[in-house]
Amino acid sequence: MVLFAVLGAFTPTCSESHLPGFVVLADEFKAKGVDIIACVSVNDAFVMKAWGDAQNASELMMLADGDGSFTQALGLEMDTASFGGVHSQRYAMVIDNGVISTLNVEAPKSFEVSKAEVILAGL
Repeated sequence: MVLFAVLGAFTPTCSESHLPGFVVLADEFKAKGVDIIACVSVNDAFVMKAWGDAQNASELMMLADGDGSFTQALGLEMDTASFGGVHSQRYAMVIDNGVISTLNVEAPKSFEVSKAEVILAGL
């Protein structure tokens, strides 16, 4: 399984690069044995469904962390203050049989290590 987190649905980098990378490369992930590609965000389920539909992400599982409890349990939250409060840091992880084998967390305002291409290359 590959799980990646975005700061928020419908936000610029998330909508223009992060999610689309996984949508475009979904078949290549599956060819390498990834059976689930999931995107999580501190948004509600209705927003995540609408965003997934708008991004043609039918091959991905769109997960809502509405209250941020999952994100906080991982210790990967960040407070964006006036932008919207608590959101997730941008990251991607590979989970193999319930064990996180890779965790790539982006530095603030970066988008390098959690890209679909980087995760795919590491499989």
